[in-house]
Amino acid sequence: MSGNVVHLHKATTPAEPTDPPAVTTLTVVPDPAPAAPVPLWVRSGRAVKSAVTHEATRTTGRTVVRHSLYTFNGARIVSRRAWDGRTGSRYERMIRAAEAAGNHELAQEWEERLQRFREARHRRRMDLLHSPVDAAKGVAVGTGMGVGVLVGLGIVMALNTKQPGDVITPLKATIDFIALLIRIVQVVWGPALTIGPFLALLALWAVGSKQQAAPAWALPANTRSSEGEPITPSIVVKALRDLGVPALRNAIKEMGDAGAAMLGPIRIAGCGVEVDVTLPSGVSTVEVQQRRRKLAENLTRHEHEVFITIPEAARTVRLWIADSGALDEPIGPSPLVTDDSMTADYTKGKAPWGQDLRGDAAQISLFQRHLLITGLSNQGKTVALRSLALWLSLDKSVQFLMGDLKGVGDWRMFKGVADVLIEGPTDEHVIQVTEMVEGAVDEMNHRIQAPPGTTFPPLIVLVDEAQVAFMCPAKDDEKRPYGGAKANSRYFMAVRKIHNQGRAVNVLMWQGTQDPTNENLPKLVREGAHTRASLALGTESQARMALGDKAVDGGAAPNLLRPGLDRGTLVVASDGITIPAGQASITVRTHYVDDDAAKAITDRAKALRGGVTTLHAVAHDQEPRNQLADVAAVVGTDTRVLTQDVLKRLAVLAPDAYGTWSFIDLKRVLDGTGAEPYKSDGRMVVGRDRLAEALAHRDTDGSASAEG
Repeated sequence: MSGNVVHLHKATTPAEPTDPPAVTTLTVVPDPAPAAPVPLWVRSGRAVKSAVTHEATRTTGRTVVRHSLYTFNGARIVSRRAWDGRTGSRYERMIRAAEAAGNHELAQEWEERLQRFREARHRRRMDLLHSPVDAAKGVAVGTGMGVGVLVGLGIVMALNTKQPGDVITPLKATIDFIALLIRIVQVVWGPALTIGPFLALLALWAVGSKQQAAPAWALPANTRSSEGEPITPSIVVKALRDLGVPALRNAIKEMGDAGAAMLGPIRIAGCGVEVDVTLPSGVSTVEVQQRRRKLAENLTRHEHEVFITIPEAARTVRLWIADSGALDEPIGPSPLVTDDSMTADYTKGKAPWGQDLRGDAAQISLFQRHLLITGLSNQGKTVALRSLALWLSLDKSVQFLMGDLKGVGDWRMFKGVADVLIEGPTDEHVIQVTEMVEGAVDEMNHRIQAPPGTTFPPLIVLVDEAQVAFMCPAKDDEKRPYGGAKANSRYFMAVRKIHNQGRAVNVLMWQGTQDPTNENLPKLVREGAHTRASLALGTESQARMALGDKAVDGGAAPNLLRPGLDRGTLVVASDGITIPAGQASITVRTHYVDDDAAKAITDRAKALRGGVTTLHAVAHDQEPRNQLADVAAVVGTDTRVLTQDVLKRLAVLAPDAYGTWSFIDLKRVLDGTGAEPYKSDGRMVVGRDRLAEALAHRDTDGSASAEG
């Protein structure tokens, strides 16, 4: 039983006397089979693998390769410099680069320089043919003159010392000095021959090390990480060379080091740099635009830190390259927040919207321009649109009709500024917003029929989340849909009418939408806007819907903005904002104005306006109107209101009933009620208290004299 294990098991004591006695059991368990020994070659392989993959081994290997290549490539660099210094290859590369760039004048200039270099080199070589004879003559003459001088000096010494032997003393001292130099050379020559090659290798290594002439994987970690590396011509040329465009790569290869001839000056532009690149013949600007991510990575930047646009010059792309991480830093607060004295001028002023990528203030003119802002949800669309309305509210001549089809209070601070403010996402709210826009159409038609030369105050019809209106399935009593994009779609047709004729009479349509499609943002509506701006979008097709084909073909790419990270960043196509020459759009990082700051701004606007009664619905005109009650409703809580303002508010309340009213109509309704218009500070006004008394008296007497 050797090699086995014996287990002794003893049964438990019987619980009862009748139980059988305890039994002891012997169990023999065989030993487990011994594990097979690991072959030597397997253990050796594992050890080798561990040694090869060990970090210390890899670091040592990279170090050896790096310093070896420093020396080798340093020799190549020195050889290339020597060759360039003795031949015309440098000039020839410049000529090829100028020809590739299409600059024939520069190519001719470099060809003339090459010709002058060759002539000078020819003269030097011809001089070398005569130099041995001239050198021999010079040595003979110099030796003769030197001996003569030494002998003359010796004669002077002999006359002075009265010793004839001093005549040869200077000559003998010169010979001894030459012998000493020869002995020094003999002593140093041997070690110099031994050390010289090592010094030469050290010099070559220093050249290669300075140029970092080794593969990126062999460089130290702190050298390989080029995050935030300054942009230089060589970096831009290398990035373009490695872009994956064969024609571009071959053209740069032919240019050699002169590939920088494609580049214009690298200019500091805000938080980055800007450079124009003239592409070689056979390379399309589209090929570069389509490789934005690869170009950014070649420049050691993230994709969102490189913007490619098309300037006026043919076959040219303009690269704007941000400083690493600069676009992730917030911009400063809006001047609307920091300057309490700021006012607006609809006609001549420009709204402070944010900053462009160069760090310059981005200001936009809103004068007679329809506006469309779109983007994905929760990217800052409402804040960007609201910032423009906040600025314009500081011009007391501007009137607002507002529909917020989100209804979460983003526009609530405009109560007391806007004549109408409808808030809510339901079909009923869409119906009210549609009637509001149709009322603006009636006002527009009334203005169009006015005598030529009549000026009108600006009327901004603003609808946020307009896609809700376009997608509304509700229909009116005549089965006309409120939503949709058909010829009988009420909201769509009202917007189209304002787009067609509203600008001329200062009736403007502003819309904010999200996630645009052909269904929730019809083509005719989006193309009717003069100013089109887009936040981050999902696809290029959406970018074309938002900004138009011209802007996207010119480099606008809101679909490349990062949702969430680039919140508040807009790509704008408009003639109301300064856009660099040759570009079709500009990227703007908008100021963020929070709700508290927005409320403070609208409080200033209310102080300028003297109070506005904001309606939260547009009244229907199916039944005869209570005209006296309507006048009291638009006067609201104001002590007194100018008759002109009363007429404007009535026109907003019920355009069909009051759109054509004049002072005579208002006076007719109020005459005999005790609430007749009266003068205050030389201007005709309607008093709140008098209207209240007239209504109370009418209700008491049951009079219907004020009903039309």
